Amino acid sequence: MTIQKLPLEAVQKVRQYIKSNLALPESENYPKPQTLFDTSEEPPEPESLDALGDLFKFASLPEEETPSPNTEGHWFVSAVNPGSTLLKLPGLKLKPNFRLAGYLYRVPEGGAGSIWALPEEFSTTAQLEQALAASGDRAQPPQPSGALVDFMEAVEGDRSPSSYLVASILRRELQEFGVLGKYCEWSHHHLINTIPPQIKWQWRKEAPKDLTPKVASFPDGRVAVEFFTCRVVPPVAIFRHLDQYVAGTYKATCANQALAIKV
Repeated sequence: MTIQKLPLEAVQKVRQYIKSNLALPESENYPKPQTLFDTSEEPPEPESLDALGDLFKFASLPEEETPSPNTEGHWFVSAVNPGSTLLKLPGLKLKPNFRLAGYLYRVPEGGAGSIWALPEEFSTTAQLEQALAASGDRAQPPQPSGALVDFMEAVEGDRSPSSYLVASILRRELQEFGVLGKYCEWSHHHLINTIPPQIKWQWRKEAPKDLTPKVASFPDGRVAVEFFTCRVVPPVAIFRHLDQYVAGTYKATCANQALAIKV
């Protein structure tokens, strides 16, 4: 087994790059409530009953309307291409003929998102919208036809130790895609390589001596990634993240363990 340590600053830069590429436009992040009329411009006065009827023709909806960005708890297709994140990501790329597609869910108190990997032939807007009919609340996102069970199955790379650490960060950022408000989790975690000294900690087990991000490579091709974060909103805590990869894949088994909590 060989162990490689990676500088925290480089991992932080990778995370910031991913976050910036997954940033949503304001119209999707905080959709404005839809109104019958645009109040910025008064509709013309009708000159007859026929004209009055014409005024409301635009408001009639088709029988199967596709949800656009809304805050009413209806999933909708995001215009953001999550796959663009991998265009310049060190050591990783999307497999040929695959695409990442995202859905968003918005309610006044927050929001959620869901990302799927699927073959390009299943990734047209029309096909993505078809999956909306079977979606439900936040816990029941749309699942497009042909989607892989784990979106990381559509990721390949150069198998370098650093590429696995990048994959661990990428997975968590994609899982947090579109998440807002009270539903946020990973975004509350800050990457660390030392124990924050300004806080009094209650340790659940012995404090680790080295919090530097590490990648362990085994002779049979397995890889293990270890890094640490501090959750900065209550409950404030120090976490150890351990991801294990079988040979030849960037699909991981992930464990996130709270080592200490703020007293």
